[in-house]
Amino acid sequence: MKRLHSLLILAALNCAPALAAYAAQFEKVTDLPLPGAPARFDYEALDPAHGRLYINQMAANQVLVYDVRARRLVAALPGFPSATGITLAAQRGLAFVSTPGNIFDSLLGHGRLRVLRLADLKTIASLPTGEFPDGSAWVAPPDRLFVSNERGGVETVIGSDPLRVLKTLPLGGEAGNSTYDSGDHRVLVNVQTRRELVEIDPQALVITRRITLPPSCVHNHGLLVDDRARLAFVACDGNARLLTLTLPGLQTVQVDSVGNDPDVLALDAKRQILYVAGESGVVSVFAVETGKLKRLWRGWVGPDAHTVAVDPASGLTYFPLADVDGHPLLRVMRLVTS
Repeated sequence: MKRLHSLLILAALNCAPALAAYAAQFEKVTDLPLPGAPARFDYEALDPAHGRLYINQMAANQVLVYDVRARRLVAALPGFPSATGITLAAQRGLAFVSTPGNIFDSLLGHGRLRVLRLADLKTIASLPTGEFPDGSAWVAPPDRLFVSNERGGVETVIGSDPLRVLKTLPLGGEAGNSTYDSGDHRVLVNVQTRRELVEIDPQALVITRRITLPPSCVHNHGLLVDDRARLAFVACDGNARLLTLTLPGLQTVQVDSVGNDPDVLALDAKRQILYVAGESGVVSVFAVETGKLKRLWRGWVGPDAHTVAVDPASGLTYFPLADVDGHPLLRVMRLVTS
């Protein structure tokens, strides 16, 4: 009974923010069925030109391809062991999937990057990336992929034609997410165990700068750049905070509270709306204004709703949920502003 009471309190705390008088509503549009038994999802990536959503079903070792226009599953692709990060290079017609592999592969440093051809959904290459490849960032030109190796503490750079590992950059700590700042032509990487942002020159393949983040951030994992607003956002999953930093200086100008264990950030660049998804199932929604964020909504979206993708055409957001009443599903949400 005591455990049940605690669970009820936790549920109430998770749901309570949705009842607050926020400037917008975040409502469910529909739940779309996904195949198989409950299994953890990790990252996803949307190809807006073709209306396809690529979802890593990490615990099922597969990539799901979903047509968001027809609202139907296109394919369930096996052979992606413990798939974590996924990045699209639409101009090359490729998707890059980080696969740490099984527990022994990971411990032995045998993680791989699988290269998926979008036209026929065939895997065309598999490249070594170390112990635990996770998030990645595509830079075009010079057509290079920067892969964060979380446990290995390195950034693996892949490029050339045919694709191969060009360089491995030691970071000195666990690598969180990577992102590309096109305005200043640099790659930024969270080094989450050192509370640092590392800046990499994507052409010279050297670390050019290390920025220490403020103590208000514990374990900087999620990372995103808003090129239009010239801001960067860092999700601190150790203490449920979101940092807003100016570009190019990377000075922290705002700290906001978010749901516990924030993970994936997604930006609706057309509407300038930022979504912060968390392992707790709590999602925070912000409007990106001149040099700052304005909170629009915060509340519970679903169990383990830690990954989010947004369709720039419709403004709809997609949350793959591993287990809702014993089944995986894709929850579609819409932001309604007054």
